[in-house]
Amino acid sequence: MTASTHQGSDRITITGIEVFAYHGVHQFERDYGQKFVVDLTIGAALQAAGESDALDHTIDYGQMARLVVSIVKTEPVNLLETLAERICAAVLAHPLADSVEVTVHKPEAPLDLPFTDVSVTLVRHKR
Repeated sequence: MTASTHQGSDRITITGIEVFAYHGVHQFERDYGQKFVVDLTIGAALQAAGESDALDHTIDYGQMARLVVSIVKTEPVNLLETLAERICAAVLAHPLADSVEVTVHKPEAPLDLPFTDVSVTLVRHKR
């Protein structure tokens, strides 16, 4: 079996990356901030890493988690969609990443009714 037979089916998943940041449409969200949680699934051909046991044949999930944190902590945006799009683009810039699924959760969103979570999920593929 060649590495290309796995392309699209191998994944690295990081769940629950918590970041305190200042995104939102309302000024008070930008003034006081709130918790955001990001789930990240990266599609990549990982057979070479599995066979070689070499970090340079895979995507360093620690590096990806730090990348997500740095993006969420940067310039505030109005929409979760914009934040998720920025994360997708940054992850897909990695040469081994074929696809990415990003879910950005906003569990403390300013809704005037009981709820557990609000989230946006984007799926992008390298062209």
